[in-house]
Amino acid sequence: MEHNETETELRAIAEKLALSLSEGGMQKTMARVMTALLFTQQRTMTAGDLCEELQISSGAVSGAVKQLILTNMIERVPAPGSRRDHYRFRENAWATLLGNQNAVFTVMMEAASEGLKVADVDSPAGHRLDEMQDFYSFMRREMTALIDTWRERYEESRMARLS
Repeated sequence: MEHNETETELRAIAEKLALSLSEGGMQKTMARVMTALLFTQQRTMTAGDLCEELQISSGAVSGAVKQLILTNMIERVPAPGSRRDHYRFRENAWATLLGNQNAVFTVMMEAASEGLKVADVDSPAGHRLDEMQDFYSFMRREMTALIDTWRERYEESRMARLS
């Protein structure tokens, strides 16, 4: 497959994913910038590269980049000889993103615990809060173990592919 054909096909797949992500609630420009960085054949991209590829304003790119950096999906990286900021998709971004859910799990567990101090566990609210607390406790515990297992397996398979 020719280089330009590959880039065109990757861009189409990226745009399809961005559309799905925006339909799922992610801000559209953020989804497009994220998928552009995910599917690019370049090691890094500048804001200008993103503007050109996505045909969007520098302000839109700037806002999306800020949000993606805050969520640890992308990172700013040094580019020797360049005065422009360069961005790339972070290694382990997916595991980091799911790991960040543990903070949400903790908030949900604490809210349920506070509610259970007030509501009788046998009441309708108490029943729902007990289930919520149990669910998020389970998810926090299992998510951490699951991510650790994935990291180990991924590194093992990566080392095997490289040797």
